[in-house]
Amino acid sequence: MTPGDQEETQPLLRPPGGSAPRGRRVFLAAFAAALGPLSFGFALGYSSPAIPSLRRAAPPALRLDDAAASWFGAIVTLGAAAGGVLGGWLVDRAGRKLSLLLCAVPFVAGFTVITAAQNVWLLLGGRLLTGLACGIASLVAPVYISEIAYPEVRGLLGSCVQLMVVIGILLAYLAGWVLKWRWLAVLGCVPPSFMLLLMCCMPETPRFLLTQHKRQEAMAAMQFLWGSEQGWEEPPVGAEHQGFHLAQLRRPGVYKPFIIGISLMAFQQLSGINAVMFYAETIFEEAKFKDSSLASVIVGIIQVLFTAVAALVMDRAGRRLLLALSGVVMVVSTSAFGAYFRLTQGGPSNSSHVDLLAPVSVEPASGSVGLAWLAVGSMCLFIAGGAQALRCLLAGRCLLHLQCPFHSGLCP
Repeated sequence: MTPGDQEETQPLLRPPGGSAPRGRRVFLAAFAAALGPLSFGFALGYSSPAIPSLRRAAPPALRLDDAAASWFGAIVTLGAAAGGVLGGWLVDRAGRKLSLLLCAVPFVAGFTVITAAQNVWLLLGGRLLTGLACGIASLVAPVYISEIAYPEVRGLLGSCVQLMVVIGILLAYLAGWVLKWRWLAVLGCVPPSFMLLLMCCMPETPRFLLTQHKRQEAMAAMQFLWGSEQGWEEPPVGAEHQGFHLAQLRRPGVYKPFIIGISLMAFQQLSGINAVMFYAETIFEEAKFKDSSLASVIVGIIQVLFTAVAALVMDRAGRRLLLALSGVVMVVSTSAFGAYFRLTQGGPSNSSHVDLLAPVSVEPASGSVGLAWLAVGSMCLFIAGGAQALRCLLAGRCLLHLQCPFHSGLCP
């Protein structure tokens, strides 16, 4: 690496004399931004309890058939794909704070449309809007949090992003246990509304303000967040134009980690973990459980616990080991769940008489005693492995930002 390269990759913000800031408002700002990932998780988990409720509705109430239910769960990913592109454009032009404020609008609008929906098209439109907001929030919130956090708390606050996503999923499962789909959509408006209110009181990130040569505003933001405004340097002239260029993919130091990172993320998504999140309750209904909502809540709790565990042990155990271990766990668990469906094939299709803690078969002497636990256990293992893999992948996103100094703080 040449001296010029070293100068380019220096952090934009450096603490004076090695002293650590002591501001506490940074935690409030991080919480406000983390309500975006919480809303993201709630939107992902919303379809799991909502779809069974909509499928059971009797005319003239709004009802989903199998094809519409499939689209209702999946269309959020189309919105998220568009939101990711839009968020990437917004984050460097409108700024981190304004991008988060803007993403609250489609969250609230989407859930409002779902609440007032009188036909399937409005339901799908509302889901598409929430997906758009999910894509923006998933990109902007980690950037905002990493850029407002000083190094001593950056890892802690960075770990909160994925944890808030899975907490949002669990919240949707828990609320769906007692609320119908319309009231559940009303609840979905609450986290983004709070984010909108709180973010109005939070500053833009000092890093972004410095790249826009707004030194006085950056000093005020640093004073608000860290309680210190001395000893921080403005980035070099032209630094705001640095970034990733396709020509850099010719360098082995760039394209190798780029391919590895993209491949890991693609395989993790292709494992089907999002489908499980979208249709968890429907899956357990098809598995002939009486209380599929309880099974979904158990899965959500497992996901939250293992996301927290992965965040705690990742730096000690290493990313590679956890990724390999999670891959093995997911293979075993999906095999076990497939075996469960094969063993129970042709059994009673009405889940109303089957209890979560009871054997699947109604025959007391059947060899399928305890198979219900096989299904729940295998699904929990799959979610546990997926949570570890996703946490490691998110922590390793710096592989994709090696040549992008403005995102050098994205990785905890």
